[in-house]
Amino acid sequence: MEIYYAHREGDRAQTVEEHLRGTAERSAAFAAAFGEAEAGRALGLAHDIGKCSAEFQRRLAGGRLVDHATAGALECARRDALWAACCVAGHHGGLPDVGNLRVDREDAPTLIGRLRRAMAPGGIPDYTVPLSLSVPPPDPKWEADALARAFYIRMLYSCLVDADFLDTEAFMEHGRVRRGGYEPLSVLLDRLERAIAPWWPPENELNARRCVILRRCIDGAAGEKGLYTLTVPTGGGKTVASLAFALRHAVRHGMDRVIYVIPYTSIIEQNAAVFRRILGENNVVEHHSGVLFDAAERGDTDQYRWALATENWDAPVIVTTAVQFFESLYASRPSQCRKLHSIANSVVIFDEAQMLPTGHLRPCVAAIAQLVRHFSATAVLCTATQPVLNDLFAAYAPGLPIRELCPGTEDLYRAFRRVTFQHAGTLDAETLAGRLAALDQVLCVVNTRRAAREVYGLLPQEGSFHLSTLMYPAHRRAVLRTIRERLQAGLPCRVVSTSLVEAGVDVDFPAVYREMAGLDSILQAAGRCNREGRRTVEESVVTVFAGVSATPELLRLPIQAAREALGQGADIASPETVRRYFAVYRALAGDELDKSGQIRALTEGIDGCDLPFRTAAERFHFLDDASRTVYIPEGEGAELADRLRQGERSRDLFRRLGQYGVSVYEGHYQALLASGAVEPLDEGGGVLRQAELYSRETGLPLRAEPGQGLYI
Repeated sequence: MEIYYAHREGDRAQTVEEHLRGTAERSAAFAAAFGEAEAGRALGLAHDIGKCSAEFQRRLAGGRLVDHATAGALECARRDALWAACCVAGHHGGLPDVGNLRVDREDAPTLIGRLRRAMAPGGIPDYTVPLSLSVPPPDPKWEADALARAFYIRMLYSCLVDADFLDTEAFMEHGRVRRGGYEPLSVLLDRLERAIAPWWPPENELNARRCVILRRCIDGAAGEKGLYTLTVPTGGGKTVASLAFALRHAVRHGMDRVIYVIPYTSIIEQNAAVFRRILGENNVVEHHSGVLFDAAERGDTDQYRWALATENWDAPVIVTTAVQFFESLYASRPSQCRKLHSIANSVVIFDEAQMLPTGHLRPCVAAIAQLVRHFSATAVLCTATQPVLNDLFAAYAPGLPIRELCPGTEDLYRAFRRVTFQHAGTLDAETLAGRLAALDQVLCVVNTRRAAREVYGLLPQEGSFHLSTLMYPAHRRAVLRTIRERLQAGLPCRVVSTSLVEAGVDVDFPAVYREMAGLDSILQAAGRCNREGRRTVEESVVTVFAGVSATPELLRLPIQAAREALGQGADIASPETVRRYFAVYRALAGDELDKSGQIRALTEGIDGCDLPFRTAAERFHFLDDASRTVYIPEGEGAELADRLRQGERSRDLFRRLGQYGVSVYEGHYQALLASGAVEPLDEGGGVLRQAELYSRETGLPLRAEPGQGLYI
């Protein structure tokens, strides 16, 4: 029998049979996490059948590119397994649009069209099937629910592409790649328990309340896998409490990892630091745009292992953004989908769950429901202001119970109340700045970057600070460090910020001003006032005011809902007011809960095309604002920007540059471009021509003056 090879490296070669069997075993092990080991094995055995052809063997010797994926897809289709054909056909190029068996012909840009072309004479190179291939039929539960079927295909696709990559990597790298090496979750649980042991007996009343919450989470971990909420007031210690639940629950049920999904990188960095301090530096992997790993340096370094872990999330604790999590779950590209199987049999904590975007609420809830119902995951919606999602979960996971880890929310909120709210009516910028200037330490949160800059400009220069997303991430972190130092030292510290400072940023002011916004935003801002309970409730005042500028469109519905919920003197911080706010908000939003039409696309198709994975993925953008990135050539950013100008393009370079990038809306970018302030790049963003145009106080200019980029 002729021997066919899958890979060559120097004088070494891996046969197709070796690669198929190796990939099949890895894929089966991954799919076993959700009870589909045999389906995963079948994909591994089928995916590279097309390499058993004379044309592909010539390709290994330097010949032309050869389509080797369609042959395996065709063999799956011939066994009545179109779901498997979809995974195999896309294992390099991405999940395709499946298409329509009744109407798609050979010229259709779908999987069906591709298979019809393959069956035509000369459609694909002649190949040999080297191993016995049997594809098991899916369990009826996958066929009974169209959305479940889509997730079934996507998760098995993840198993295949990760297994294929790992088996190829093991051969090509002579087994030198040092993945894994993490400590088991049981060891991490022991470390956590040692870390919290000194908290009993608690030192003061506030810590006593936190210990009650922590104990409830520890006890609640004995519950079954499923869907939980953790509704804890700001300052209640939910970061450590949720970690305690997750680790104890995972160990009890033999689960694989803990995944934290967090809305902002600013919160991620803060929470990840807490986790690393408790669990050990090498067991926690951050995966987001604000963290840098050097994958170029091979070996046993943590940096290299972390870089590898961001590819498939094989670490025990993953901390990532909601953008990364949900866009991956609805993606079609192998690089994004590769890690999805690692979510199965994991505990997933959704921190600040109220920040799930309304326009994508249905896809987000549907994904969580699928993970819990079919993929052996436990999900926890963790927040101080729990959104009203019961009806959506009932729609996508009928009969799935939702358990609250800390019942008795009303009593908790009364116990944790640390501020007094007052309403100041409408304040113009000058009046607001005057009030802030009269205080030594105060935080003011406004709704727009323009308002933040205007109010800041009216404050005394000494002891005043500005924060907004017009400042690049490394700059914002440096300013926050200074703010924390001044607060602790009792020095004057007046901060004007956009909402970026609200969710989870650990600062403690004696007074807070918050421009009218959604009720959840107001309460998040209030969480920055008297955070540690060192002052009395009466002297810790949160002032809500209305600005004079036009309301941003994105805030129109939240503000309207907040005003209705607060009507007739309602207590702004009570759980009942929060529930009423989310109910009103959902009613005002109506059916605009799936802007990209993701659910309909995967359940009903698009224009007659069934399971349009690729098209649906292209339409799904978790963050809807079309923005451009302007890189600021300051510090290390100057050298990185020069490398970009000289044509270097690499993931590592862009990740490093992200620390010096400012996202701006299209109109702002075009104005900067027209003024000559920005040198455009092929990728759609640009580099600021002169670092002097960037303010160390307020960041990138809001207005672009003509001739800013000209050198004289």
